[in-house]
Amino acid sequence: QVHLAETGGRLVQAGGSLRLSCAASGRAAGSVALGWFRQAPGKEREFVAGITRSGDNTYYTDTMKDRFAISRDNAKNTVFLQMNRLKPEDTAVYYCAAGFALNFYNNYDDAPRYNYWGQGTQVTVAS
Repeated sequence: QVHLAETGGRLVQAGGSLRLSCAASGRAAGSVALGWFRQAPGKEREFVAGITRSGDNTYYTDTMKDRFAISRDNAKNTVFLQMNRLKPEDTAVYYCAAGFALNFYNNYDDAPRYNYWGQGTQVTVAS
C-alpha cells in the first residue's frame, strides 16, 4: 500500500512559479514510480510528468516540458513538480500518482498503470 499526500497548490499570478510536493508513505513507498497528472474543470485528466523509481529518467507532456520539472527525493519518499512561467490554462487540480516500477516501460503517461492516487491539490493561475 502507498498513501500519497500532495501539498503546495495555491493561487498564483500568471508568470509566477510554484512547487508542488507529494509525500509517499506506506510499505511500498520506496518501490514506486511517480507521476503528476492534472484535471481542469470540464476537461479530462491529463498527464504532466513522470519519474522512474530511481529518479534517473523523467517524462513530460511535450507542451509542458520547457516550463515544468519533476524530481524526487528518495530519502524522503517525496516527489516534486516545479512549475515556472505559469499560465491561466495551467489552472487545475494536480494529482500525484504512484505505480509499481514493473508496470511501466516508458509509458508513464498511461494513467491506468498507476496503482495509487492522491487527493489532489488545487492550482489556480490568475491572469
